[in-house]
Amino acid sequence: MFQFFRSKKAAPETPQIEARVPDGERVYAIGDIHGRSDLFIALIEAIELDNREQGPATASVVLLGDLVDRGPDSVNVLALAREWQKFRNVHIIAGNHEEMFLRSFESEDMLRHFLRHGGRETLLSYGMDKNVYSRASIDEIQDLMMKLVPQQDLDFIAGFENIVTIGDYIFVHAGIEPGLPMEEQQVAKLRWIREPFLSHAEPFDGVVVHGHTISETPQDQGNRIGIDTGAYCHGRLTALVLEGDGRRYITAVDDGEGNISVTSDTLVT
Repeated sequence: MFQFFRSKKAAPETPQIEARVPDGERVYAIGDIHGRSDLFIALIEAIELDNREQGPATASVVLLGDLVDRGPDSVNVLALAREWQKFRNVHIIAGNHEEMFLRSFESEDMLRHFLRHGGRETLLSYGMDKNVYSRASIDEIQDLMMKLVPQQDLDFIAGFENIVTIGDYIFVHAGIEPGLPMEEQQVAKLRWIREPFLSHAEPFDGVVVHGHTISETPQDQGNRIGIDTGAYCHGRLTALVLEGDGRRYITAVDDGEGNISVTSDTLVT
């Protein structure tokens, strides 16, 4: 259960670049979940309620990647995303943490990198014993994860997308390389880039909606909108809602004592 609050309208940080989604469509883009199934559940419920309250539209969801790692329940975040896809049009973009996870099954060097950046929590969510983990060598951990992680989950993650375009919006995990046409963008940049993307002030081929770089609140810079609000470290999971030329936010917030509330903010244009 959670509490739902509608906040007063908030002004954008910078003037918006004119952008819209096609008439009759409503898009919910969700930032990096990082194993916080509790926040994800609250946000799914809030989005489904919001979609009913807002009236008829073709609704779709874009998960911006990094569903796994760092938080305590990656296994159930993946299960929730898979179940949601059964009745809602849910696009899932591959983040750098999904890339590390998949590559860890083949490379011990990547597994070490994965474990240092939140992969330990992912493996524990699959039932790996903490004591066994702490005593195991890297090759033993790799053998254990091959037994614990179902092939169904690996196939599911391998099917995630790299770019989703809806109307005048481009959805990616980390960002894009400025100055390159979309068809020339490299997958590594889409999943890992920070600079020069974050400081680029000129318009892109569309307004880029991304996660990957954490901020406590959404960052609307006109040409890009960052919505990784730190689910695992700040206890905030944010959805950007796009309809026509409007933008608003729905955020699930953990108060640090196990209580989750959901707020809805409308952006003044």
